[in-house]
Amino acid sequence: MIDAQLPAMLCDVLKHRGIEAVHVDSLPRGDESLDSEIITYANKNRFTIMTKDSDFYHSHILYGKPKTLFMVQTGNMKNRELFDLFRENIETIKTLTKTCTYLELTGEGVFGH
Repeated sequence: MIDAQLPAMLCDVLKHRGIEAVHVDSLPRGDESLDSEIITYANKNRFTIMTKDSDFYHSHILYGKPKTLFMVQTGNMKNRELFDLFRENIETIKTLTKTCTYLELTGEGVFGH
């Protein structure tokens, strides 16, 4: 589940590489959805929340909600650069999502915890 701070087109990039993805805009309240609604939807559908929002990080660390989290910590960059970063790291992302509950994407690559 891709949060509102990230472009909806990222869904297409991920889907093209074999990763199911939905954007928060597809929820009934779209980008007006509360974090708790996003977490409930993601957990119910076994989605990892992909976000830049540190509120999700704190909730994940303190309460285990969401169950799985992918923090994008690249700072500001053009969408094309962000998409390329995902494409370059897609195999690592696929591998880490099988074993890790917390992932980080930085300009250096993907890290799992």
